[in-house]
Amino acid sequence: MAVIPSRKTLGGAFTALTVSALLVLPGAGNADALPTLPDFGDVSGNVLTPAAERRLGQAFMRSVRASEKVLDDPLLDDYLTDLGKRLTRHTDAGVDGFHFFFLQDPSVNAFAGPGGYIGVHTGLVTTSESESELAAVLAHEIAHVTQLHLARTWQAASDMSIPQAAVLIAAAALGATVGGEAAIAAALGGQAAILQRQIDFTRANEQEADRVGIDLLTQAGFDPRAMASFFTRMGRANRDQSIQVPEFLRTHPITTSRVAEAMDRAASIGYRQPSDDLRYQLVRARLNVLQAIDPATEVSDLQRALDDGRFRNRDATRYALALALGADQRPVQGLAIAAELLKARPGIIEYAAAAADLAARSGDYARALSILDQAERQHPNNLPLLLLRGRLLLEAKRPKDALTVAKQLTDGWPSDPRAQSLAARIYGVNGQTLTAYEHLAQEKFLQGNAQGAVRQIEIALRLPDLDFFNASRLESQLERYRAELAVIRDSQ
Repeated sequence: MAVIPSRKTLGGAFTALTVSALLVLPGAGNADALPTLPDFGDVSGNVLTPAAERRLGQAFMRSVRASEKVLDDPLLDDYLTDLGKRLTRHTDAGVDGFHFFFLQDPSVNAFAGPGGYIGVHTGLVTTSESESELAAVLAHEIAHVTQLHLARTWQAASDMSIPQAAVLIAAAALGATVGGEAAIAAALGGQAAILQRQIDFTRANEQEADRVGIDLLTQAGFDPRAMASFFTRMGRANRDQSIQVPEFLRTHPITTSRVAEAMDRAASIGYRQPSDDLRYQLVRARLNVLQAIDPATEVSDLQRALDDGRFRNRDATRYALALALGADQRPVQGLAIAAELLKARPGIIEYAAAAADLAARSGDYARALSILDQAERQHPNNLPLLLLRGRLLLEAKRPKDALTVAKQLTDGWPSDPRAQSLAARIYGVNGQTLTAYEHLAQEKFLQGNAQGAVRQIEIALRLPDLDFFNASRLESQLERYRAELAVIRDSQ
């Protein structure tokens, strides 16, 4: 298998936030108008070890989650991670060097942070016209990371803790995407004074990211022309004064020569027209239902679209109708549709999850859990299915059976706040109060709520009959959470 070369693997230098997050600011076409950012030092520096970079990435993700913009949907995350892995397995970093997540944001954008964390705005999915186009943007961002275009270590790393650095990076990313310079200043507070130097994103960087991204697309089986087609559509939007300029264009300016180069490279590779993966269509359908204002209206619109034959994919539209019926408190009707879809395609995880959830909403927990049994045989140790099973077991008044799920979640996904939250509920219902408080504290911590984590451990320390060993362990956790909280407060 061919592997996309990188100048350096992800471990080592800090894999910095790409410009698509950092420079989405008013006047981004004018470099002088941009606020300066911290001097990350020389690319060749090795201030951050691979372990330190991972910790920085985790701290960055906690700060991003604290913004409440992260879309908490395990099925959507599962698809995005799978799509990302199809691309990153052709890089030196491999599938374990990246983490993908959605942000609830209608703008067309994507960004990468330290530790290989890549966020995708929901607007990018709903605006894309094919899975290859969505993959093209991901491939472009992945290429910026693997080629170390912005991978500079903190020059003053010895004077700045990892939590402080993470707060600064996340503030720049989220400030840039939700309100420009004013939002950055508000998010950073007293830390705004340390913004020192803007991060350049050169034309050569863009060209290399295009080239490497197209190679990634090709090796992963996508249409190599998708990058040029996406650029062309975004370029038309840029020229139309009645359309708000997509966020992606503000950080990745589209030029005629750049589109031509992308087309030429794709042409040299050869024609390829892969069909969209069904899951891509299901993700688009799911996002549209989740964002619908009125479920009843959504049901009517989807039914009319099916009756009139106005759809891109009939099964995806029927899946959306099943979800909308559930949201409109009509789970029995939704289950009938989801069950038909699942019978025809039993390996599709979205169908299984929808059918199980709708069966439970209909009051048939035995059927719901049976559906999950079959799905988990095809998708063992799958996070969305485990989260659903744990929730349904609690609803079905079978808390002891859920203990096995809790252990699977905490062992397999120690850094996932959803896993920690559900585990806390399961342990709490089973009377394991101390363990429940610990997992609830970890969930709060992972969500960027260090104060909430401190509060949960302080409550746990007041539990009666707490032995010396457990008290010592809790005190150690409390010290860690308080240290993070102190850094966050100092940064405000």
